[in-house]
This record gives sequence, C-alpha cells and structure tokens, in this order.
Amino acid sequence: MIRIFVTGGTFDKTYDEIRGALAFRDTHLTEMLRLGRSRVDVSVRTLMMIDSLDMTETDRELVVRNCLQCDERCIVITHGTDTMVETAAALARGVPGKTIVLTGAMIPYAFGSSDGLFNLGSALSFVQVLPPGVYLAMNGQHFPWDKVRKNRETGVFEAI
Repeated sequence: MIRIFVTGGTFDKTYDEIRGALAFRDTHLTEMLRLGRSRVDVSVRTLMMIDSLDMTETDRELVVRNCLQCDERCIVITHGTDTMVETAAALARGVPGKTIVLTGAMIPYAFGSSDGLFNLGSALSFVQVLPPGVYLAMNGQHFPWDKVRKNRETGVFEAI
C-alpha cells in the first residue's frame, strides 16, 4: 500500500469566480486516480490545502510527523512547487527508512491542461521502485531531494 498525503499547491487550486483568484476547495486526487485508471492500492489523507509559499515550519513538522507515524514505507506527497525542496529537506532529516516522493503541478488540475495527472502517475511509479530516501518527481523525471532545483525562468525542475 502507498500512502498519499495531500498538502495543496497548484495541483489542487481552482478558480474562484467571485474573487477572481485561484483558491482551494477539496483535493482532486481521488478523481485523478480514477481518470488515470490507477490500480495501485493507496490510502489518501489531506493534511492541509495551502499554497507552498504559505507553508510554515510548523506545517512541515506536521508533514514529517505524519510520514513517521504512518505504517506505509512508500509515501507520495502532493505539494506546491515553490517550496517543495524545503519540505523534502525536512523529510530527509526527519524520516529515515522510507521512500518518499513529492510531486506537484505547474498548472492546476482543474484547468484541464495540467501536468498534475502525469506527475501523479510518475510519482506513484517511482515510489514503488526507488530505494529509501526522499525524491521529487516532475515531468517524468525523478531527482534526489538535494540534487534538484526549480528553474523559475523555464518552469521546470532540473538536476544540480
């Protein structure tokens, strides 16, 4: 079984027509798994629904604590891309012996042209085959948490 923790990020944003801004409602994860015809045994838990730029150290501690306390050895975390590496660093320091893959999206799933569905599928595949450690999965690639950065000019993650 794979545990999936939801934290929000662009992955789960929707357009709030009243405010004219991106906002959060519920996660799209269950629908994405259904549309992707996933046959992987998963357990999903929403920890928070926030933009990663608003994520605090207390929020990161909550993510670490949930990863430590769950029985599963394989964990996927949906996360905003702006501070994904910072959360991965906290997980690497605090959660030994498990394979953890963080993933997200550059375009909200609700917009229809999102990379989120592909990234989720990739993360589910990578978490099953990578050795214990913390990784990021974006655009069909995986990266060790400490050898990756988000290139804000090109909008892609790249090895460093």
